[in-house]
Amino acid sequence: QVHLVESGGGAVQPGGSLRLSCTAPEYPLEDYAIGWFRQAPGQEREVISCIGSTDYNPNTYYTTSVKGRFAVSRDNAKNTVYLGLNNLKPEDTAIYFCAAEAFYDCQESVEREATYAFWGQGTQVTVSS
Repeated sequence: QVHLVESGGGAVQPGGSLRLSCTAPEYPLEDYAIGWFRQAPGQEREVISCIGSTDYNPNTYYTTSVKGRFAVSRDNAKNTVYLGLNNLKPEDTAIYFCAAEAFYDCQESVEREATYAFWGQGTQVTVSS
């Protein structure tokens, strides 16, 4: 069982930036692809980004709505995957989740929640003026 912990959420104004972190305090993440999902109020959870496990590094995926604004990266020395959120918009307001799947390249079925075996509890991002 991989226990994932997200952090870095908060409240920002439109155009602002945040950096979300996903770590596993008791388990090395280098063999896991990390997907980032978000769930806005009243909406289904959707995939926004993914970074492949180290064997597939630096394979990444971004959904169209965040491409060019969000950036995913991993630091294996810190056992952490980051999602940088830039030029934030009110429609980016959501709970953001990270999810892990072993030895995965973020290609086939990247958008499916069932692709990922382990999930964090989420961190809230609120964008408003």
